[in-house]
Amino acid sequence: MKLQVLPVVMAGGSGTRLWPLSRAGYPKQFLVLSGNQSLFQQAVGRLAGLGGGDFAVGAPLVVGNEEHRFLVLDQLRELRLDPAALLLEPFGRNTAPALTLAALQAIEDGADPVMVVAPADQTVTDAAAFTASLQSAVQVAAGGSIVILGITPDRPETGYGYIRSTASERGVARVAQFVEKPDLATAQRYLAEGDYCWNSGMFVLKASVWLAALEAFRPDIAAATRTAWAARSSDAKFVRPGKSEFAAVPSESVDYAVMERCPGSDFDIRMVSLAAGWNDLGAWDAVWQVATKDAAGNASVGDVLLQDSRNALVHATSRLVSVVGLDDVVVVETPDAVMVSDRSRSQEVKKVVERLHAQHRGEQTLHRKVHRPWGWYDSIDAGPRFQVKRILVNPGASLSLQMHHHRAEHWIVVSGTAEVTNGDRKILLTENQSTYIPLGEVHRLANPGKMPLEIIEVQSGSYLGEDDIVRFEDTYGRAPAA
Repeated sequence: MKLQVLPVVMAGGSGTRLWPLSRAGYPKQFLVLSGNQSLFQQAVGRLAGLGGGDFAVGAPLVVGNEEHRFLVLDQLRELRLDPAALLLEPFGRNTAPALTLAALQAIEDGADPVMVVAPADQTVTDAAAFTASLQSAVQVAAGGSIVILGITPDRPETGYGYIRSTASERGVARVAQFVEKPDLATAQRYLAEGDYCWNSGMFVLKASVWLAALEAFRPDIAAATRTAWAARSSDAKFVRPGKSEFAAVPSESVDYAVMERCPGSDFDIRMVSLAAGWNDLGAWDAVWQVATKDAAGNASVGDVLLQDSRNALVHATSRLVSVVGLDDVVVVETPDAVMVSDRSRSQEVKKVVERLHAQHRGEQTLHRKVHRPWGWYDSIDAGPRFQVKRILVNPGASLSLQMHHHRAEHWIVVSGTAEVTNGDRKILLTENQSTYIPLGEVHRLANPGKMPLEIIEVQSGSYLGEDDIVRFEDTYGRAPAA
């Protein structure tokens, strides 16, 4: 019988250090930062490659945020992959509760698969080496060990945690100690001593082993997460733990809750080395490291002009960006924000996001272009008592049946066919046709065609916030007013 393997992709997190490209509503794991797929899609694809031989690899199990559920589904559809389940956290409680939800789902039908747990925000350049290391880790974990993937460091990195290991046998070492992100002098010492690897954040272990270790080291997290799991609800592939029960779960990482406590305990913890061009794209400096560069060490995306500059990363999204006479900088432009940083200090971008959050600024949460389950909208202009949006509705999709208390709307069809519900009337509009939705009127916009529908919407009124929506019917299970 083949060994049952369950890929688990941890797709939570907000990616604050990659602001302004990464936002809370569209975080880095769903961005295309290398290659032609998002980091999440790359992670799912790599784990799917474990199949064959002695392994039976199941459909991926994804743990993520409730607000990102349609991003996950859309990106899985692009890969033509059907997930085993999407476990939706109502709010973040760090990785230990997230992994516990995955383990509880894994044993639901009496199985006990080897879980291959990977974050959704990493890159790997050597897929064959990655697969070989993970297959070795799965074999070890099948015997009851906890296995972590360790990266041999090639520089004194201060942005990663480290693992100290003892002598290895056939590429498998015994973990002696986990250590926190070091200062530069300590990182240089780790590199010189050679006994330390970077902590990749990838784990391989049986579902029952994780639950037993959590019960031993953090019974409070185990009990609270089981309570939330018992109160779960299911809707197609979506599985939601009880919201109020999940609020009571302590927030803790996998490392702090279990991994750091394993050395010297009854739980055997091993490390398999991974040499596969791994990178955790945690900050803009890491993006620069994996990017294609010119002769001067510059990496650029979009409409960029560089003059007499070296070792720079410039990312332009919506307009021309020019850089003159600057070395070792990061410049990231989006339609509503620009970030400029010394490349060596790109970890500190998260402090800017903290200030935006403290000031209740919208740039911390959403882009100007906002993705929705039915398509997207782009707020292209706004002023006192008016706002203009460009809206795209996917074929066969529709917005909710809704009304607004404080605004009226004018819709102009740019391309495609619109089915408009306006009070008790339903009409079809095509290119260059328009309609008017009075304040307080119940209405809906739908795309009955096979091509994308694009419209321009002009809103006018005393209040134009997104929370002025009363929903009567919604295909996507969203709240009546949100």
